[in-house]
Amino acid sequence: MNLKTYINSGKRGTAKDLAKRLGVSPSYLSQMASGLAPISPERAVRLEEETHGAVARRDTFPDNWRRIWPEIAGPEGCLASRATEAA
Repeated sequence: MNLKTYINSGKRGTAKDLAKRLGVSPSYLSQMASGLAPISPERAVRLEEETHGAVARRDTFPDNWRRIWPEIAGPEGCLASRATEAA
């Protein structure tokens, strides 16, 4: 799921809460969601963590995630899958 879909599908205050957890302003989060501000690889990892895998870095970087994170190339690679396996 991309960031815009995540924000739009959440309850009221989702964007504000996520922005706070990421340490960015809600307006900057909105710019990232709309594609006006870039999402760095580091922030993509944080998004994946803070959304419990809903906004996966694979979805944030669909064309080059394998080059950026070769260690997650298997289907078990996303953080949500690893957390489920560890439980």
